[in-house]
Amino acid sequence: MKRPLQVTLLVLSGLGLLHASLFTDLFLRYVKEGMRPLLIASGVLLLLLGVAEAWATPAKTHGADHPERGHGHEGDARGHGDEGDAQAPRDEADAKEHGHGHGGHGHDHSTVPRVAWLLFLPALSLLFYAPPALGAYTASREAPKAVASGQRHFDPLPATSPLPMTLTDFTRRVQQDPSGAVRGRTVLLTGFVTPDKGGRDTWYLTRIILSCCAADAQSVKVRIHGTPALPADTWVSVTGAWHPGGTLGTASAPADLDARAVRRIERPVNGYTDDLPLVPSR
Repeated sequence: MKRPLQVTLLVLSGLGLLHASLFTDLFLRYVKEGMRPLLIASGVLLLLLGVAEAWATPAKTHGADHPERGHGHEGDARGHGDEGDAQAPRDEADAKEHGHGHGGHGHDHSTVPRVAWLLFLPALSLLFYAPPALGAYTASREAPKAVASGQRHFDPLPATSPLPMTLTDFTRRVQQDPSGAVRGRTVLLTGFVTPDKGGRDTWYLTRIILSCCAADAQSVKVRIHGTPALPADTWVSVTGAWHPGGTLGTASAPADLDARAVRRIERPVNGYTDDLPLVPSR
């Protein structure tokens, strides 16, 4: 790849990383919060490499335009002129025969390979059109994340009503808390809408959890009853109570909710965790 294009690619990639991690929170669509310092450092490094390459390019070009003349003597050149003139055609013929002519090993390195232009796509996408966050499409094609079992002791629930809970905590209380403390309690859950392919009057409230990046994403879901589904990927807060079924406090109890109110919200900054929502993303 030609040097000006190398410089452009390095600078665009650095700016894209800084735009996603330093000036906005777009990076939270793809990785966890803890990766932010590494992304910023990578963006700065790419920018510095681009600047260094741009600074060095004129000097290299100038050196290429003025090659060394060699250490031979004028007299030697004149003395061997006839022999050189006779040898030149033979050398040129041998070079062409073995594919080592002016093209260099039979290949043309003066143009940029077409596939190299594809390297600009991810850099430009971070600057102008960042890929959307994972959502209902991903969640509907994988089984919900299994909630860790084995918890024996549960603290009493606060008297707050509605009680804000994460989807994981709600599921754990429904399926593992022998005291049945969640029975009859009004809770407030937050997530995005995922259609329920197997039910006509139900849908899923979903959160996607990242361990490191989007490649290892897992989802946790609560089935919602009693209210029509909003469009897929719509972020909502749902107020309601546990939908009875099975034996509360055992695995037979479904993590279902009878919705009393559904309110649209902005996607929270910590959308890739199953935590209580933080301030909306920029």
